[in-house]
Formats: sequence, C-alpha cells, structure tokens
Amino acid sequence: MDEPEGTIAPPSTKRAIVFADVCDSTALYETIGDAGALALVNSLFAQLDKRVKAAGGSVVKTLGDGMVCLFREPEAAFHAACAMQAAAVGLNPPGEHKLRIKAGFTYGPVVLKGADVFGDTVNLCARLVSHANPEQVLTTRETVEALSAPLRKRCRELFDTKVRGRAGQVKMWEVLWREDPDVTQVKLSKQSLARASQWVLKLTYGDASYLVEPAGEVRIGRDKANQVVVPSENASRLHARVFGREGNFVIADSSSNGTFVMIDGNTRELRLRREEAIIGERGAIGLGASATSQGDHVLRYELQRRGS
Repeated sequence: MDEPEGTIAPPSTKRAIVFADVCDSTALYETIGDAGALALVNSLFAQLDKRVKAAGGSVVKTLGDGMVCLFREPEAAFHAACAMQAAAVGLNPPGEHKLRIKAGFTYGPVVLKGADVFGDTVNLCARLVSHANPEQVLTTRETVEALSAPLRKRCRELFDTKVRGRAGQVKMWEVLWREDPDVTQVKLSKQSLARASQWVLKLTYGDASYLVEPAGEVRIGRDKANQVVVPSENASRLHARVFGREGNFVIADSSSNGTFVMIDGNTRELRLRREEAIIGERGAIGLGASATSQGDHVLRYELQRRGS
C-alpha cells in the first residue's frame, strides 16, 4: 500500500497508524549485550513486518525499539495489530529473554510526505503506547467508531485520560486481540465493582500514611493545602492527584518537572508530564525526579484490602 514517492497528501487524508514498541528493551540490552539484544529485536521486527505487509500496510520507520506502520483502512490496521501481538507472543527466543510489545492504533487525518507520515493522528498513537501495558493494544473511541460492527465488538472501553498534547481527555479503548471467550465481557459488572470497593490504596511518606478510597482522591504537593504535603524542592505546589476510577487507582501529573512511577517488579520507570496512568499494586512515586533514587521527593504506595 506504499504511497507514491514524494507525494504530499492533503491534511484531510485519512490513514490508520499502528505504533508498536518493544517492552523493557533497556534491560534486555543490559542483560545480554548490544549484539545479542539487537539480534533478538531485529528478529521480532522481521516477524512484525510480515504481519503488517500481509494486512496491506507498510512499515514507515523504526525508532529505536519502536515501529510505525501505515494503513489505508482502519480494519486493516486492526487486523495487523492483532497479528503483531500474536506473533510477538508466539516468538520464543532462546534462553529466558521473552520479547513482548505494546501497541497503539489510531485512525484519522495525516500528512504524507515521501515515505514518512506526520500529524496529530500519528502523535496520538505514540502517546497511546506510553499508556499501554505489555501485550496490549490501545486505541480511541473515534477509531473504534470507524470499524465495522463485528470488530467494534472486539474492543472494550477503558477510561478517559489526559494525554500530553491534547487539551481535553481522550476516551481510551482496548483492542481485544486474543480470540479468547474469557475476554468478551467488556463492562465492569456489579460484582466486579463490589470486589473493587474492597481495596484501598495506601500512600506512605516518611512516617505518615494516607488511604485513597476507590471513589476518593488525594492531592500531593508542596503546598500545605494538599492532603499529602511533600516539602521537597523537586515538588510543585500541586504536583499530582491519586484517585480511584472504575476499580483502578490512577495518578495524574499536574507539575512542572513531571511525576515518576516505578512499579515493583518492573524494569522501566514511567514518567508523566501532564498525563495520567494506572499504577500497579505497589511501588514508588517520585515528585520531580526519579522514584528509584533516595530523597524527600519519594513516596511509596501499596494496594491493600480494606480493614487489613
């Protein structure tokens, strides 16, 4: 589906974009060395490239350990994203180094210039990847609405979130790429919500602890008006908010220097700049500087069963 060389399409031209990113590649390079890691990543990219072309798309470029792909129609991109995840899961490199990807999928106006593609649709796709978990494909409501009815049924609504570069919130959806009947339930049931209400999030700063209720919110920052006061030079007056949403706990950055989240067991730290993210069961939050370093800017958090 390659565009004519040198063509500049009008801004109203619509295309679908899939952005795939290799998870925890930094740890892979550190563990087995540059040559070995690069060989594994290249073998994965070769498999992903086959799936993209089989769906009628093209790989526009690779950016480090990320791959940007272009399609004329959203349904082709949908099928490609699903096939790419299946290929990554099915690829079994030697040893213990499992390669996983996370992906974004968008459809909308783009600008085509030569072999490259630009525009808000591309930028938004890259932002989705930063919110995705390993083996997950995230998309938007507008993209889902462009799909046929059978494919829309294979998507589920997640939540609204603030994405850097967007004035309003983006309605986040997930592509259910596995052909597994266990994932066909796309709404939180009353039982699920009831189970979610049994959990609270415990924030710890110094010797003090604070609980965040499933329907509550805690403000964190240097100003004394916040529920959690962090008198660090790295912290903004109102640095971040932590709140419950549909059974999850979310952190939203509103600072000058960003909020850093390190989930226990992960090797890659998440940095938020006027963005939101779901935090895991336990980990550390750094206000204005890395959560992996020691200092008065770091809080700990842990999901706890109510009453424990």
